[in-house]
Amino acid sequence: MEDQFKPGWWTRNPHLQTIFGSLGLRVLGKNEMSDAAKETIVDAGEGVRLLGYLSRQALRPAKGIIVLLHGWEGSADSTYILSTGRCLYRRGYDIFRLNLRDHGRSHHLNRGLFHGALTEETARAIGQIARLLPDRPCYLIGFSLGGNFALRIALRQARFPIDNLRQVFCISPALDPYKSTLAIDAGFPIYRHYFMAKWKRSLRVKQRCFPDLYHFDDILHHRTCMGLTEAIMPYYTEFGGYRDYFRLYTLTENALASLAMPAMVFASKDDPIVPEEDYRRLSVNGYLRISLQQYGGHCGFLHPFPYGCWYERRIGETLTDLEDT
Repeated sequence: MEDQFKPGWWTRNPHLQTIFGSLGLRVLGKNEMSDAAKETIVDAGEGVRLLGYLSRQALRPAKGIIVLLHGWEGSADSTYILSTGRCLYRRGYDIFRLNLRDHGRSHHLNRGLFHGALTEETARAIGQIARLLPDRPCYLIGFSLGGNFALRIALRQARFPIDNLRQVFCISPALDPYKSTLAIDAGFPIYRHYFMAKWKRSLRVKQRCFPDLYHFDDILHHRTCMGLTEAIMPYYTEFGGYRDYFRLYTLTENALASLAMPAMVFASKDDPIVPEEDYRRLSVNGYLRISLQQYGGHCGFLHPFPYGCWYERRIGETLTDLEDT
């Protein structure tokens, strides 16, 4: 198996890997998964509805169903989602690209506002998706914040199992959202501008959908993610403050000690958003496998650059091994 990510010397820069990982040129050309996609509203319980896209195998029985979960302010149409989905669809899997609440074109579906601790509704939605192919295995792949969600859903398996969920894969999961927020603000300026522009656009859309509930105009002057996080806290009356909020989905130290299903994490030491130390300090667990690479940036791992993707090949190889067992 291709255990190590070995990019060419001229493509090792973490910002190059991170930025190109999200550029649309990676998914130019035919995408059979997208061609087969059907918009689907998923019942996530308690009146919550989430938007996604189901791509069934057209010419052969599916080997299983794979759920793809994007990162913060990404969507089911993010480049890394479309690329990974295409790769695994070609390997014979049904693909479901799920939008978290208020991501993609889904702001109108729920009156409540998205936040990173919405584990229960996301898990219920994935349970519904898994039942679309109940006699075949289900796999969950999460990116960045979506990787954090995937790990939390894996932690729930012992108490609230999704019967055919066999394994989760996480690419550059954000383990400590407080640290990642600070890193976005303090790091390469393009990241802060990117996330702030997308977040503010999302809040404006939500305000237009529910003008009786949301009046964000007075807080959209903030220029940092942390500043806007602090300013938006009054809309989340269930949290005492932003540190209490972040703690709800922080997965550091021994947070994964009770993990009872296989989880594979792909991460890099040069990630500009998630510090290497967070991966190294996780408690050892027989179900958790961390592939910590020297290079790769944040959700990058592109080689041959910029079209080839190392973690797609690794996931494909792992799925092949699981098929043979």
